[in-house]
Amino acid sequence: MKVEVAYATPAKQQIIALDVAEGTTAKAAVLQSGITDVFPEIDPSAIDMGIFGKVIKTPETHALREGDRVELYRPLLIDPKQARLNRVKKKAS
Repeated sequence: MKVEVAYATPAKQQIIALDVAEGTTAKAAVLQSGITDVFPEIDPSAIDMGIFGKVIKTPETHALREGDRVELYRPLLIDPKQARLNRVKKKAS
């Protein structure tokens, strides 16, 4: 079945399409995709993953379906609430 693995940094984005066997897990697809060759900073055992924006709690057991896109999420640099507060303060001054 066809799935995709996606990761992005502010400077670069990569989406890798691959064929996997029925029952392949999200983590197994990430390992099979070779995305860690493009982005060596990715640790498949520690990075948060999701399918089309919905976080997967257990990527090592989450079986993929045809057409799924596994997304790898970078840690946030700043809390979204704090970022909004900073924008409001900047706009007010």
